[in-house]
Amino acid sequence: MTTKTMATNVYGWMNERLGLSELAAFARKKTVPVHAQSFWYYWGGITLFLFMLQCFTGVLLLVYYRPGVEAYESVRQITFVMHFGWLIRSAHAWAANLMLFAILVHMFSVFFMKAYRKPREFGWLSGMVLLALAACFGFSGYLLPMDELSYFATKVGLQIPVAIPWIGPVIANILRGGPDVTEFTVQRFFALHVVVLPALFIPLLAFHLWLVQRHGNAMPESEEAKPAAERKSMPFMPNFLRKDIAMWIISLNVLALLASVFPWALGKSYDSLAPAPMGIHPEWYFMSPFEMLKMLGSVLPGEAGEIAGMLLFTLGIVLWILIPFYDTSKESGRRGRAAHYFGLLAVFALLATTVIGYWTIR
Repeated sequence: MTTKTMATNVYGWMNERLGLSELAAFARKKTVPVHAQSFWYYWGGITLFLFMLQCFTGVLLLVYYRPGVEAYESVRQITFVMHFGWLIRSAHAWAANLMLFAILVHMFSVFFMKAYRKPREFGWLSGMVLLALAACFGFSGYLLPMDELSYFATKVGLQIPVAIPWIGPVIANILRGGPDVTEFTVQRFFALHVVVLPALFIPLLAFHLWLVQRHGNAMPESEEAKPAAERKSMPFMPNFLRKDIAMWIISLNVLALLASVFPWALGKSYDSLAPAPMGIHPEWYFMSPFEMLKMLGSVLPGEAGEIAGMLLFTLGIVLWILIPFYDTSKESGRRGRAAHYFGLLAVFALLATTVIGYWTIR
């Protein structure tokens, strides 16, 4: 029996049981719009690819990581003793940051293409929840090495929920497992990072991908206004998939370059009695709300400034999430223009507060 005949027989056996030909027919039937802004379609796939790399490198780290009192020593062994442990750890850390960046780019591209409008409201809402879960992934994973930087940065980061009126301190105490960050906090963050968050993230991601397949890729308003005969498209299989995979390969090269040239550092073990090092701050994706709290705290001293900053940031998030129920018309009317300017304001506010936050680090 030749190799070709064997492959045909295997495919026929699997096709009879799994319906592979039906999936192939669906993939060939699916098309992707082609226009000047088609580049933004690839960022969802890039995010998915980086998440898969996170899962792969995370499982490798899980083999040697020990939460609790031995957390720092286990990460030290991974970094300096295990063969290529430093590379796996660096790839995991850099992939987390790149994934959050890709999610933000994907979110803003969806917003400005108006891809949240009917019938894609659930795609927008599920994407926002995925963004929140990804931020929780980053925050919970940052503490796990329990070095000096991650310890004090987590203490600073937990001051953000503390500013929430009434329930904020309770939430912070539940996350810490007490009044301060200890080895019990590491165990809670570890359980959150490897069990709770994946159990929430993966089913929601599957739902989000199903919605994308169901409704297809949205087009910008300029393309929607064209007659159907003038719109261009490409088959998903193999044309778009081939380009998507090329973007994955580029992403992998960027990740490999960052992980090898700029390996993720491991500082000295934390000392809860030592003063915090100069310049401690949250990660870049939490810098905006952190800086907003600082800015309003300087105008309204004390608790009032913190509460005002948290309420302002929460109001902005709520308005951002509910935008599909405000901008409902497919025509570029008053609400559409207002939503566009709101998006520009959000981009400016996030960039400005993040830049100011890093600029004012002492």
